[in-house]
Amino acid sequence: MPLPRSAKEISTSDGECGNLFSREDPEKLFVELREIGHGNFGAVYYGRNSDTNEIVAIKKMSTGRKQNTETWQDILKEIRFLRELNHRHCIAYRGCYLKEYTTWLVMEYCLGSAADLIEVHKRPLAEDEIATIVCDTLNALDYLHSMHRIHRDIKAGNILLTEDAIVKLADFGSASFSSPANSFVGTPYWIAPEVILAMENGQYDGKVDIWSLGITCIELAERKPPLFNMNPMSALYHIAQNEPPTLMMNSENLQPNSNGTPCVYTNDFITFIAMCLQKNPNDRPIPSELLKTSFITSKSNREILIDLIRRTKEAVKEFDNIRYRRMKKVLMGHDEQVSINTSSSSVPNSSIIESNEMIIMDMDSSQNTPYPILDDDDSRSIDFVSDTNQVYPSDDASLNSSQSSLQHPISIPMNSLLIGRQISTTSQPLQHQIISNMNRRFSSIEMNNDNQNPLLKPLPPLQINTDESNFSIRNDVRLN
Repeated sequence: MPLPRSAKEISTSDGECGNLFSREDPEKLFVELREIGHGNFGAVYYGRNSDTNEIVAIKKMSTGRKQNTETWQDILKEIRFLRELNHRHCIAYRGCYLKEYTTWLVMEYCLGSAADLIEVHKRPLAEDEIATIVCDTLNALDYLHSMHRIHRDIKAGNILLTEDAIVKLADFGSASFSSPANSFVGTPYWIAPEVILAMENGQYDGKVDIWSLGITCIELAERKPPLFNMNPMSALYHIAQNEPPTLMMNSENLQPNSNGTPCVYTNDFITFIAMCLQKNPNDRPIPSELLKTSFITSKSNREILIDLIRRTKEAVKEFDNIRYRRMKKVLMGHDEQVSINTSSSSVPNSSIIESNEMIIMDMDSSQNTPYPILDDDDSRSIDFVSDTNQVYPSDDASLNSSQSSLQHPISIPMNSLLIGRQISTTSQPLQHQIISNMNRRFSSIEMNNDNQNPLLKPLPPLQINTDESNFSIRNDVRLN
């Protein structure tokens, strides 16, 4: 049976998807569309509902003309999952549309993700900031697990924040409708050991989300998850066979956190992570128990998160103003010197290369400026670092030595299983020209009005960080 091209081709009596899609034309309903993120699924767009004026995020997913039935079933599953959710800390569903074999999944709009916070500041988060983010995430997980649902892809890039500092759990494309489950689904480095061993040892439950949350705590405290410099397949083996990871306690590896204070871990934080990263899932607490720990009760504070978002928006604005002046000098032929205020946050030297399609900023991170707002070291977001979600095999010496060898779409047999989607490693350090899309992040910066060039109109902030692509290792049975 051919897949539907538009919502008009779907009968309301169709039990599979009859009531999922609106009959309106999304291209007429949603205006001012701008791409703000992309991944294997497609792309995420900023848009405005012309009827209500609400700003929304639109996830476009295409089955293509090849009539990919498996992709279509995955899309339907994500829609059903999201539309059933109704919680303060889960991303809100706004509707679904279908046109030219492309599904438009419309959701509430958020400023950015927790991964964006550490990317903007180039520093770890402070413990009280982490505690506040984790507290809201635990409330979302408590809700999901009470419905016997499993998220299966908890990481900083899937934890979003609103203007009011409300945390929203997002990206339910890997989620399971039932618990226990047995499919190998997740993102390398964050995945729980029992998921890796699921095909051999049987099923797993919502405790896999607790493990991933513990890894996310380390990610926010150290800017990367454990084993991040490993090849993804090697990391999977390490996770399954070795002891759980811990925070780095070597002072040489520690950086000041986002508010500039020394990064010294408390016993409450260390204990919380250890509770989440118990190798035996039966030893891990459930979300409601973790909400009662001293790390959450004594450190979470909404005002701290509001201040973090304010400082992040200011950092983005500072970078955008500097970038605008540099671009104006090239495009308008201005001879004035660009002065950079390094008293608070510094931006590396850059050269601007003009091409037929875009302006590319080549950021030079060799300057001795500690913790710049933007450098090409430890870059994470594909929207920020690269113009593509695929990093292909290359002998180019510009690739960092820590770059994984798995850099292209792969299909590798492994014990009668198959990795069916590419493992993207674009989040690992790259040393190449950076496409500067920083103004897509936490605020729509209004640039100077004097001689403003229309080419430099600021874009909206980043909605979803999609730098680490999900992968699935599947057997012949359907995913849960």
